[in-house]
Amino acid sequence: RGKIWLSAIIIFLLALSACSPPPETATVTRVIDGDTIVISTGQRVRYIGIDAPEIHPKAEAYGMEAWRANRHLVEGKEVRLERDVSDTDKYGRLLRYVYVGNIFVNAEMVRQGLAEAKAYPPDTKNQKYLKGLEAVARETGRGMWAK
Repeated sequence: RGKIWLSAIIIFLLALSACSPPPETATVTRVIDGDTIVISTGQRVRYIGIDAPEIHPKAEAYGMEAWRANRHLVEGKEVRLERDVSDTDKYGRLLRYVYVGNIFVNAEMVRQGLAEAKAYPPDTKNQKYLKGLEAVARETGRGMWAK
């Protein structure tokens, strides 16, 4: 009787894991700026929880540095895309946390002082972490927080 229950539990757990979708992955084909990329499906992806200086229509201070750093991190690489609450923004861009290997790209941009942590509710799962990284970048004068 115990073996039957154990078998039933194992079968249930295997079925449950088979139902969960695999992590969303894609190859980055183009880097628009410090917080937006284009993936192999042609879709634009906007990084959740951060705001980097713009380079279009006119480059803001540290905009080019943010773009270059983002290119270095993700261009041509396979990334894992993690959703929070919203799927897309009002411009139709996918809203995602982006990872290359074990690097959390959204956080890395903030850590380098090339983006600020900016909450866009309801997508705020990592906001405290991002705000903490921004505070350190500000205190140490990294990137756009240089004195």
